[in-house]
Amino acid sequence: MESLINLESFVRTAELGSFSAAARRLAVTPAAVSRNVAVLEANLGIRLFQRSTRSLTLTEAGERFLQAIGDNLSGLQNAIASAASDEAAPSGTLRVSMSPTLGIGYILPLLPDFLARYPLIRPEWMFENRQVDLIAEGYDAAIGGGFELAPGVIARTLAPAHIIAVASPAYMRGRSPPEEPSDMASLDGIVMRANRTGKIRLWQMRNVAGDEQAAAPRERVVVDDPAAMREAALMGIGVAMIAKPDALPHLERGDLIRVVPQWYVDAGPVSIYYSGRKLLPLKTRVFIDFVLEASRRENWAERFTGSLGEHGP
Repeated sequence: MESLINLESFVRTAELGSFSAAARRLAVTPAAVSRNVAVLEANLGIRLFQRSTRSLTLTEAGERFLQAIGDNLSGLQNAIASAASDEAAPSGTLRVSMSPTLGIGYILPLLPDFLARYPLIRPEWMFENRQVDLIAEGYDAAIGGGFELAPGVIARTLAPAHIIAVASPAYMRGRSPPEEPSDMASLDGIVMRANRTGKIRLWQMRNVAGDEQAAAPRERVVVDDPAAMREAALMGIGVAMIAKPDALPHLERGDLIRVVPQWYVDAGPVSIYYSGRKLLPLKTRVFIDFVLEASRRENWAERFTGSLGEHGP
């Protein structure tokens, strides 16, 4: 039977388009990947790639072979990992990308218990406001909202990603509370300019009855980071539209209050993402299970929802 490492070298090279990218993903040298693919070609008696100094493309035979492999490689790898998991302890570097506020506020506090349970795992966690390429960048998992699911990426929902309008009690003191999002036009807005498009982010709010209205406070301050929006709201500068998890500790302490509390933005789910097209290491599997367990135990699904209105923080 053909070696799994030869097959995986071929599949990763086909997916990523180069021996170097596949080598980074597999944590080996480009020469090793090239050698593995050459051995596979020799064993099969066919050329899988057209090679030049500038490009690497699949041949027709390579395309057919990749399609024939399909998900069988992942199935074999997962079977091996499952069989080995009864004997081996989870270990190795665990690379995870997560949004700063969610990561620092909710995932990082889980770290002591995680390390106590899995002492051989070395977390390498990146706190960043962007969607990462799990395979190309070598991440084991990512946590956040609004990710576009690339082929082969699996998402497990943790909680809703609801955006709410908040302000400090000091800012709202003496002002008439708006009844609907359209009434927020009279309030100072702390708004965000999206780095990717350069445009001011606008939100369409809804209530539990399904009514929708645009939220458009006048632009008073423009920033490019959700944490900066929250801090500006805490300073009493105006109204900010931020994710419920970002606002929750300050709502519970009374540092912030909800504006138009019956209205919210449904921005999709907060999820944990991981690749389903590769061997899922035991370290990654236990981390996913650990985070899912924590989300249920700490009731994130209810606490992060923006539709509770005045019946919750």
